[in-house]
Amino acid sequence: MNDHQIQFSDYKSEIDLYQLQELLNVSAFWAKGRSIEDLGIAIANSEPVICVWDSDRLIGFARATSDGIYRATIWDVVIHPQYQSSGLGSKLVETVLTHPRMRWVERVYLMTTHQQGFYEKIGFQANTTTTMVLHNLANAAFVTTTEVQLQESLGG
Repeated sequence: MNDHQIQFSDYKSEIDLYQLQELLNVSAFWAKGRSIEDLGIAIANSEPVICVWDSDRLIGFARATSDGIYRATIWDVVIHPQYQSSGLGSKLVETVLTHPRMRWVERVYLMTTHQQGFYEKIGFQANTTTTMVLHNLANAAFVTTTEVQLQESLGG
């Protein structure tokens, strides 16, 4: 790895979704098999979206969603295995956190399965107070039940 070739960008239009899909497949067990279409939707609904490039090769990626003031969540932080332990992961997260959309957010969340130590070095703390999740299947059942109840109440 030649440091002078490494570049960070926050231009969604520069993202090659096929390179992103490959990076996720190689670097993240939790993101294997994501479709090109779904990746495009996730990127379109995220800001910032930060990429790390070695020349024209995508070697790192992270994205976030935020209301810009109270809450934000960082998603999909990955560095290609050949570039790990070089400081790029820390720089990637720092770039996300200092983005204008994130800079003043009161509380930033992220989920991680095995990298707690890495994020603790950056300043994140374990959080046991917000551990609830609603999976899509449960959500679909809720929406269907709610729609039926609404239709019945409207005489439909």
